[in-house]
Amino acid sequence: MTRFLLARAARMVLTVFAVVLITFGLTRVAYRNPARMLAPENASEETIAAIANSLRLNDPWYQQLWYYVVRGPEIKGTPTGLVNWPPSLGYSYRQQRPVTELILEKIPVTFSLAAGALLLWITISVVLGVYAARRPGSVFDHVTSGVSYVLLSVPTFVTGVILLFVLYYQLSLAGVKFFPSGGYVALTESPAEWARHLLLPWTTLVLVEVGLFQRVVRASVLEVADKDYIRTARAKGLGAHGVYFNHALSAALNPILTLGAIEFAAILGGAIITEQIFGLDGVGRLAVNAANNGDAPVVIGCTLLGAVIFVVSTFVIDVITHARSGK
Repeated sequence: MTRFLLARAARMVLTVFAVVLITFGLTRVAYRNPARMLAPENASEETIAAIANSLRLNDPWYQQLWYYVVRGPEIKGTPTGLVNWPPSLGYSYRQQRPVTELILEKIPVTFSLAAGALLLWITISVVLGVYAARRPGSVFDHVTSGVSYVLLSVPTFVTGVILLFVLYYQLSLAGVKFFPSGGYVALTESPAEWARHLLLPWTTLVLVEVGLFQRVVRASVLEVADKDYIRTARAKGLGAHGVYFNHALSAALNPILTLGAIEFAAILGGAIITEQIFGLDGVGRLAVNAANNGDAPVVIGCTLLGAVIFVVSTFVIDVITHARSGK
């Protein structure tokens, strides 16, 4: 187990480091003259040069990378690079604030979006997938399969726009104003309003993800349905509900957990489309605005956040599945 943990931890570190290198390189390619993007519209060449010098943009790329990862700007004589403690994601060119601080302000919105959607789509997928596996080839199985394929083929932005048009615009015209058009209310301010403002975004993600998850649950349960211990449970008189939900589902959890962790990390790290559609001021919108404004440290920080969430989630799931396998 120790060797397994060390190997997975080393893979996490290498993955994050690779993401830093790639993202850093891409921002240098995308923003050939970031000082001009950051300067006022009619700024002189002297002003642009001063901005470039103050942000170390004229240094060779490897010096900039070293400065970002190891040194960073000193605060009270202490370096604030990425590898220092606490880790720093640099400073925003535009807002002159720590990127970590900006992300921490936005992460509650994105986390609420991802966590709520994950809970809903896992619950719905498990129920639909298990019942489809109980009667493979039945009408219910064929209907859920067909709906799953349709949902998988519809892009997220299309689903979101349709939901807004039907459940917000059309219902508002009919005098039913339950669904808000967008925005976010903090959970600590009003739990009811928090859920009401996130209901449409959650539904968008659930409709997109439930098709895939339902098929994974069905396939995983069917794979273990003919095992000896399942037949033994049936022979002992255990009802179908207990056989499938208590025994078959438990044995089939590994692929479900793995896929759930990957999808949760993907949404939490980059819920760009959904946040844009529903006006949620989260990490996704922060990343889009930074990319449009040439704010490279924020772009790198948001990308790195997604990478860290992904590797940590997969690490936790790997440990759980390894422990469940008894190796």
